[in-house]
Amino acid sequence: MDQFNYYCLNPIAQVGLEKFTEEFVKTEDVDKAQGILVRSAAMHDMELSDQLLAVARAGAGVNNIPLDKCAEKGIVVFNTPGANANGVKELVIAGMLLASRDIVGGINWVTSAKDDENIAKATEKEKKHFAGTEVQDKKLGIIGLGAIGVKVANVAKHMGMEVYGYDPYVSVDAAWNLSRDVKHVLHVEDIYENCDIITIHVPLLDSTKGMINKEAIEKMKDGVIILNFARDLLVNERDVLDGIKEGKVRKYVTDFPNPTTAGQKGCIVIPHLGASTEESEDNCAKMAVKEMMNYLKNGNINNSVNYPNCDMGVCTQAGRVAIFHKNIANMITKFTACFGDEGINISDMMNKSRGEVAYTMMDIETAADESIIKKLQSINGVFRVRVVK
Repeated sequence: MDQFNYYCLNPIAQVGLEKFTEEFVKTEDVDKAQGILVRSAAMHDMELSDQLLAVARAGAGVNNIPLDKCAEKGIVVFNTPGANANGVKELVIAGMLLASRDIVGGINWVTSAKDDENIAKATEKEKKHFAGTEVQDKKLGIIGLGAIGVKVANVAKHMGMEVYGYDPYVSVDAAWNLSRDVKHVLHVEDIYENCDIITIHVPLLDSTKGMINKEAIEKMKDGVIILNFARDLLVNERDVLDGIKEGKVRKYVTDFPNPTTAGQKGCIVIPHLGASTEESEDNCAKMAVKEMMNYLKNGNINNSVNYPNCDMGVCTQAGRVAIFHKNIANMITKFTACFGDEGINISDMMNKSRGEVAYTMMDIETAADESIIKKLQSINGVFRVRVVK
């Protein structure tokens, strides 16, 4: 394909769109797009065109995208992990300070006393009501040591905090970037039992939904501060409110407003500002565009959430074919047999799997024609066959 069309479901930072090369053209017809760029727009009820090859989410969360449906249609869904990590990290630190010292309460008092001519004198009397505690020497527990969790951990160490980190799936890259002074614990209960402040940075999965609940809170220290800048459903917020009423939880800071916590005593609710910085939006847009271009032009997958990473660089052979299929036995044998029957030599190949799906790329010395594509497509378990080159 000499030209690729892309469609923006949300406004995407221009600094990102400018990264597209001349082969990529913006379309106003979503049904003609090979690629869709999206931020928060809901896609679950969308009809996905047979033209669509990729969806790139300019951000980390993908709850607005039907991942399984896309996987079954051979549509690769990308996100941009780490692109907004610094913006979220800074707000997490701000939230920790807001909770440790009653800055919001103090500011609100000043606003209410703005007409008092003796406000300066009154301040010296009232400020004791807003006195807080310092974070230095406090124990900070970080659940999830991904791009954001690692950045929070490293800053907290520089602030003189004792940092505990929990992540059974910590990546090699994260481990390299993590301060060696962070105490990597093997059980999340160690975070609950030891830490004065707990911040959660894990994806929303069936296994993590509501993980901060009554049972977890009962294990925590009295006066614990809980920070949630990841996903609202990771926390059972009614249990947190009960903890606040009982004096167990000192403050709950969340970036996800809802009727449960908005305006409630002990809750600092921020209007989803974690990644809402110019820099984060620019970084996410640039990363999403880069991922989409590499996939549409070369078939390479990096940072997909529904297919495995698979990268064979730029194809130097006559052709490259990409096959989306079920992760079941004997598939590669069937693929190679199809090419062998047609007398086509495979010069290079890569196969990667992720759960129930797999992705195979083959560089071939003769360009694939319609007959070989039909043979591959007819194999039971194949979702889609794409001629990349």
